[in-house]
Amino acid sequence: MTKSSSQPGPGQPNQGKAGLGQVDERNGSPNGPMDEDSRFDSLLQRYKTFLRGQRGLAENTVRIYLTDLACFRRYIGQEGLELINMDRRMLRGYLAWLATEAKQEAGHSPRQHRDRGYARVSIVRKLSALRSFYRFLVQEGLFRSSPVPSGRSLQVKVEKALPIFLGRQEVVRLLEAPQDSSVLGIRDMAILEVFYSCGVRLSEAQGIDLPDINFGGKEILVRGKGSKERWVLFGDPTQAALVRYLQESRPKLDTGATQALFLNRYGQRLSGRSMEKLVRKYAARAGLKDGVHPHTLRHTFASHMLEGEADLRVIQELMGHFSPTTTQIYTHVTKQEARHSYLVHHPRANSADPVPPQELAPQQTGGR
Repeated sequence: MTKSSSQPGPGQPNQGKAGLGQVDERNGSPNGPMDEDSRFDSLLQRYKTFLRGQRGLAENTVRIYLTDLACFRRYIGQEGLELINMDRRMLRGYLAWLATEAKQEAGHSPRQHRDRGYARVSIVRKLSALRSFYRFLVQEGLFRSSPVPSGRSLQVKVEKALPIFLGRQEVVRLLEAPQDSSVLGIRDMAILEVFYSCGVRLSEAQGIDLPDINFGGKEILVRGKGSKERWVLFGDPTQAALVRYLQESRPKLDTGATQALFLNRYGQRLSGRSMEKLVRKYAARAGLKDGVHPHTLRHTFASHMLEGEADLRVIQELMGHFSPTTTQIYTHVTKQEARHSYLVHHPRANSADPVPPQELAPQQTGGR
């Protein structure tokens, strides 16, 4: 690839010898200006603080952003480029590299990946992280405007996959799977109830504290993306499961170390990974399809609400979706169910052998 010119463009500052304008003024040393790697390290450290503080992102989200930026850093390092060189040509080169060579150069073996490049959905995520980072550099005064084109002017098209969700009988089997009356079995029943009845994300369920539950209003305060708070609702079965857990199970796990609602066997907050494992365990015990995880229950919550003719705006609010277009993906799922119902029940459907709905919808996981 031909290296981009280092002359400042419309979105770039006037350069000194360091190539990043104000960076040396902030981070210079008595021995002279910082080298490019040191400057990048310093900027990443400040960016991490920005993501945690001003943006209020969860720790896992921060980790993903930084991992995606590490990929960009590897690219500009091998191409002999710098942050200041960003323009459309450099960005196109980076996207092409992600699509064709990045995985192989990262050390992934052919047995692990059929292709050398990343899938489109991963490229879109890495591009989003890069846009965020350069917006931060603008805020830091290193650019007058971001040299990374906006999503409107530069798009990587990705076909949205329809989310997998469980049928009503499948949900019943799953919720009945923790049949034992052990301390952990009672806890796990409450966890499954919260996932399905409240439609919460994994990180939201994992972060619930005891004061967040309002049994009088049958609601729980959860903290979603960007630490945005919202109230989610639950019904009588979930209340019964939570009350039983709080009365019979949690006191036997509690060491007084945390206000977390769900505890592990050592009295600490139950991890997200442990929640994922227990959902998979009970899904297997219930004889459900492979790939069931906490987000499957979130998809199921939304799909069953929509099937019950709930308003799309209500579902959007309960799920904490910023945009209604995110929630609208579930309308496509229920249309598959509507088609199946029509083929089965309408006398003039002219279908002797209707296709079951699970065969009409692509078996991929999507959504947020």
